[in-house]
Amino acid sequence: MAASQKVIDSSNRLRYIRALERFHKSIVSYLMNTPELSKKGFDKKIDNALKLLNRIEEIDLYKGELKDLQTLVKKIISLKDSEDAIEDIKDNIIYSSNQLDKSKNSKRYKKDKHVNSKYDDWN
Repeated sequence: MAASQKVIDSSNRLRYIRALERFHKSIVSYLMNTPELSKKGFDKKIDNALKLLNRIEEIDLYKGELKDLQTLVKKIISLKDSEDAIEDIKDNIIYSSNQLDKSKNSKRYKKDKHVNSKYDDWN
């Protein structure tokens, strides 16, 4: 029995999202954990990460944070050809990555308003 087109689309979409996340995570961890950062090493890391990403068909994403992730990955790829110093590139990527995490977290964690009133009935 063949899988429905909807199931196939859904799994392709998930595969693409995971590939984007993997690409993003590998570049950020490279930038954070490599003691001797160099532009050449960065370019090589991008090339290797791109090999995996290019194997997966690009899919249109509509959800805000996924769209932001996709934009960030494209920005990282474009920085490969940049003439900027590796430290500037690192700062740029880390800043953008933190902003992405911040926007993800702001949707997940809501601060309780009027926290004290929540415990009034305990007295």
